[in-house]
Amino acid sequence: MVTSTVENYLKEIFLYTHSQSTDKMPMGEVAIALQVTPGTATTMIKSLEDACFVSYTPRVGVRLTESGVLQATRVVRRHRLIEYFLVETLGMDWSEVHTEAEVLEHSISDRVLDRIDEHLNFPKRDPHGDPIPRKDGSISIDNIITLDETQEAVFYQIVRITDQSSKFLNFISQSKLTPNTLIEVQSIDRAGDTISLIINENEPITLGISAANKILVQAPF
Repeated sequence: MVTSTVENYLKEIFLYTHSQSTDKMPMGEVAIALQVTPGTATTMIKSLEDACFVSYTPRVGVRLTESGVLQATRVVRRHRLIEYFLVETLGMDWSEVHTEAEVLEHSISDRVLDRIDEHLNFPKRDPHGDPIPRKDGSISIDNIITLDETQEAVFYQIVRITDQSSKFLNFISQSKLTPNTLIEVQSIDRAGDTISLIINENEPITLGISAANKILVQAPF
């Protein structure tokens, strides 16, 4: 049996490597992500290596094996489908579902999850725009960029919010910058660290570059 602790380690390694476009996660980052001491993280990683879920190289980092990736995507799929269900079916706010999904992702059965997936009409993304892995473990890779990497006088569609803290998600909601929103980039002031946008062709807004870096977009045309 794969325990919740094992699932948490595999999930965090998967999320880190995908977000950083790398195949290895430094052990220091593992300890930070799991909120444990470096020694505890190393001991657990060695156990995961014995179970053939990861490959560990001291002073280099840890990499998921094929088996590790499969287990990790199963957890991520459960987490993101649960988030979607809590928002779309139960009407919970998108800023509060992450914590609930963290608990439920370890207890829900694959049978129930498949029924939820079917009930929701097989969504491709969770409420924050994160891609939901398919049942076979595959996950879509989109050609998306951060908002601060965009060009001026070009339309984009918001796809994903990477900072999922309640504070930032509430800011995103209040600013009407939720996924699927159409925006036009008016200007980018690198010296002033600001970016000016038009939302849905009529509402102007100015963001800091640090906030724009947490918003992923794609050109809709």
